[in-house]
Amino acid sequence: MDSTKKQILLIHGGEVFDSYDTYIEHLKTAEFEPERGKRWRDSLQEELADNFDLIAPLMPCKQNAKYEEWKIWFEKSFPYLKDDIVLIGVSLGGMFLAKYLSENSFPKKISATYLLAPPYDNVGADYSLGDFVLPDSLERIKEQGGQIYLYHSEDDPIVPFSNIEQYAEALPGAKKVTFKDKGHFMGEEFPELIDSLKKLI
Repeated sequence: MDSTKKQILLIHGGEVFDSYDTYIEHLKTAEFEPERGKRWRDSLQEELADNFDLIAPLMPCKQNAKYEEWKIWFEKSFPYLKDDIVLIGVSLGGMFLAKYLSENSFPKKISATYLLAPPYDNVGADYSLGDFVLPDSLERIKEQGGQIYLYHSEDDPIVPFSNIEQYAEALPGAKKVTFKDKGHFMGEEFPELIDSLKKLI
């Protein structure tokens, strides 16, 4: 990695189930996708190559995610990180970062934390959060997360749009960025995020 560039550490999303049996039933009924299709994350390094190095670990068993497993794997990245890093968490990955930074000390200085459509709780939703449930206070994120950005779209079919207000209340000072038509941020392009990241240079 180029020592002159800033780093981005991106944590992808995942699914959580209350029990292994529930997970198995989900696999039996879920639709198989032979091709995922291109998403904005696939070209993130290319878009930002002049100024950033991207670290995007594959978190353990994202189809049946467990917080403790993700925490162990996340911490294995620490020896490769440097100060002024940018953290991006997408969906469950955003909730993971919110929980981790609320309960633990991050070893490097964080310049910015982006939480993209993260669940806050599962009120009004049809998914479990398992052991990803947030603590009562997110105070430690404010202390160590740098500038915090909250992204959400009004037409998100998975995470209720109301969750962004819950995060905003828990994280005063965070910058809210809302959209009307970006769903759960699974599109091929995300120029608004790219532009925001470039402004961090």
